[in-house]
Amino acid sequence: MRITQDHIKSIIFGVAVGDALGVPVEFSSRERLVEKPLTDMIGFGTYNLPKGTWSDDSTMTFCLAETLLDDEFDLKKLANRFINWVDWGYWTPYGELFDIGNTTRKAIDNLRTIDNPENAGGSNEANNGNGSLMRILPLILNIGKLPIPDTYSIIKSVSSLTHRHERSVNACFYYLTFARYIILGHSKESAYQLTNATVINEFKERRIIDKEFYEFRNILEGDLSNLPISKIRGSGYVIHSLEASLWCLLNSNTYKEAVLKAVNLGEDTDTTAAITGGISALCFGYNSIPVDWVESLAKKEEIERLVKRLISKFTIKIKLEDVPEVGDAG
Repeated sequence: MRITQDHIKSIIFGVAVGDALGVPVEFSSRERLVEKPLTDMIGFGTYNLPKGTWSDDSTMTFCLAETLLDDEFDLKKLANRFINWVDWGYWTPYGELFDIGNTTRKAIDNLRTIDNPENAGGSNEANNGNGSLMRILPLILNIGKLPIPDTYSIIKSVSSLTHRHERSVNACFYYLTFARYIILGHSKESAYQLTNATVINEFKERRIIDKEFYEFRNILEGDLSNLPISKIRGSGYVIHSLEASLWCLLNSNTYKEAVLKAVNLGEDTDTTAAITGGISALCFGYNSIPVDWVESLAKKEEIERLVKRLISKFTIKIKLEDVPEVGDAG
C-alpha cells in the first residue's frame, strides 16, 4: 500500500475540519438541526469559541500522529502526550482543555500510575464510547503495509489506552480496514463490501462472540446506506459513530456533503463529523475539503508542520534520476 501526500493531508485535515465543523453545535438535538441545519462552518455556539476551533478528537489524533514520528512507536510516549493534554493543554487550540469524555478522562488518570498503558482503558461494556475510534485514523500510516490479520493486535493496543472493550477495538479495526481499501484505490462502495467480507472473516477467526457480531449487524449485513436516517444516530456510542460515519459517506458525493450530513444528525456532532471527515477526505481527496474551512482552523500552521513531518517519514522519496525522461519507454 503506497501512502501519498494527499492521503496524509486528508487524514489530518479531514478529521480536524470535520471536528471544527461540529464543535459549535455539539449536543444539539436532531430536531433543532432539522429546523435550522448547519450549512457552513461557524463559530461560538456550544462552547462560545471562534470559528475553526477543534476539540479533543483532533487533539488526540494529533498526539497519535506525532507519536508515529518518534524513532520507535511507544505507547508510553503516546500516554504521556495524552496526560500533557489534560494537564497542560498540549495540542489544544488555545492552550487548555475544554472537552473530554468521562471514559477517556478516567483512562488518562489511570495512565498516570499504571505500568502497562494497554491496561488503562475501560473494559466494561458500558465503556464503549467513541473516544478511541475518533483518534485512530493516523495509525493506518504505521500498519498499512502489514497483512490485515497482523494489524488487529496493534489496533487493540492503541485503542486500549482509553477504550479496552473488544467492541471499541473491533470498531477501530473495521474503520482502519475500510480506510486501507480506500487508500488502495477502491470506491467507497467497493471498500464497504470488501471491508465487510474481511471483518466477518476476521471475527470468525478470532471467535468473536455472537453478541458482538450482533452489535455490528447494521453494517455487516451490507445494506447500511439504505437505512433511513431515522435509524442512524449521532450519539457518543462507538457503534452509532461508526454506522453514522459510513452512512454519511456512502450517501454523499463530496466531503462537504458527508460532514454536513454527519453534523446535522445531532448529538455528538464534532466526533461524528471528525470520524466521517477522515474517511471522506481519503475517499474524495484533500482538495475536496473547502479551502475556507481549512484556512479557518485554529493553529493551522502547526497542523501543517505536523503534516509535513508525516509526509517526510511515510511517503516514498523519488530521486530525480529515477524519473523517466519524456519518451523513455522504460
